[in-house]
Amino acid sequence: MKYNPTIGLEIHVELKTRTKMFCKSLNDPNEKRPNVNVCPVCMAHPGTLPVINKKAIKRVLTVGKVLNGKIAEYSQFDRKNYFYPDLPKGYQISQYKYPLVGGGELNGVEITRIHLEEDTGRLTHTKDGSLVDFNRAGMPLMELVTEPDIKSGEEAVNFAKELQLILRYLDVSDADMEKGQMRVEANISILPKTKHKHLETKSPNQLGDLVSKLGTKVEVKNLNSFRAVEGAINYEIERQAKLLNSGEKIIQETRGWNENKKITFSQREKEESHDYRYFPEPDLPTLNLAGIDFDIGDIPELPQQKRKRFKKQYSLKDEQVEIFIHDKKFADYFEKVASELDEIKSKKTLDVEKEDLIQSAANYLVSDLQGLMKEKMISFGEISFTSKDFAELIKMIAEEKVTSRTGKDVLRIMIEQGGNPSVIVKEKGLKQTSEESIIKNLVEKIIMENPEVSEEYKKGKESALQFLIGQGMKETKGSVNPKTLAKILKNKLK
Repeated sequence: MKYNPTIGLEIHVELKTRTKMFCKSLNDPNEKRPNVNVCPVCMAHPGTLPVINKKAIKRVLTVGKVLNGKIAEYSQFDRKNYFYPDLPKGYQISQYKYPLVGGGELNGVEITRIHLEEDTGRLTHTKDGSLVDFNRAGMPLMELVTEPDIKSGEEAVNFAKELQLILRYLDVSDADMEKGQMRVEANISILPKTKHKHLETKSPNQLGDLVSKLGTKVEVKNLNSFRAVEGAINYEIERQAKLLNSGEKIIQETRGWNENKKITFSQREKEESHDYRYFPEPDLPTLNLAGIDFDIGDIPELPQQKRKRFKKQYSLKDEQVEIFIHDKKFADYFEKVASELDEIKSKKTLDVEKEDLIQSAANYLVSDLQGLMKEKMISFGEISFTSKDFAELIKMIAEEKVTSRTGKDVLRIMIEQGGNPSVIVKEKGLKQTSEESIIKNLVEKIIMENPEVSEEYKKGKESALQFLIGQGMKETKGSVNPKTLAKILKNKLK
């Protein structure tokens, strides 16, 4: 029997603020020493009182605005009661009935709610026992809950990736999944296709009710990579289908993901909201957002807007656009190079179309520069040459002062040693030559050293000519003009 999967996501995001959610302890996710950024408030010492971090509120409202959510006029914090060793209070300050943001949409997926809470500590398990680090306890944690609109692991990953991009463009979070700054939980259920019905009404705080109409919900927690998100969802769909096909029932439970075995495993039976005994946090005031002036500030150009502009303004290929969009610093660097090339072109010293210059720059950036950066394990902040230097290299290639092959070699030198491309070409003797007298002598040598290949070309084998050209380029380390070389070779081999 075939089934329709129904998937909803809960995504937790650590927000970038100077201090934690309810105290003055530093919010530093990069702190390696355990239990350094703690204080009596985040450690829940008797008599301490929490104070709301206004910056964290603004961060969530900014995300809500960008995702077309409805900013609440009234919001409050609640106590979510449960016990776990990494939870110093014995409860978590979260939001339940009155979240900061309701509704919204991204990638065709409706958003139920976006609320704010405090993060838990971190457990480290060893052979001798478990250790608790409370540096993370109390960090501002945004939780975004989607409607059960997602139908596959691939769709879930696309949603999460786009959200990660937006968070980074807004600079509200680094959203690094490897560091636990963005964690995904997936609610998965399946139902035979004949019984699947479209649900017309969807509203905040009804996710559990909706999913129950779509099959028994299983939650897979703490997915910390996009590969894990897709793998866990697809595995769980298959696992549930096998159970139903064999006549067994699906248990509503929480499961984990084993990355090595690529399977989910049972952790505990799933709690319902009433199990947490939510009630309003008595130590924090309610938020009358309608009466508070939160200056969210200017919203920067977002990924989808940048995609459209890059395609229209620079006529780039889709795959090139995506590479630039997924690294804002990379996109900014490309635009600086494009601006430099535009200035060069405006001086009318270069007889090459602007679009061709831009495409050449994009090709070298995406393939060659990015490849060298990965090889050297460096970021854009560590590059020792400017966008102006890079644009000059593209200009030299377009003017045929250097060959494309030489351009790649010059770029490697720029990465490894720094320097201006014109200076490098001059010092290394890499300037391209088109002098026929020099090339004729080269052609004589190539033919003499490759008589059999030369005869093959004379008999009509066109690929033989490319081999001979390659030998010439190799002999001169790419400094000879390949067009002129090809022309003289053809004339000589007639």
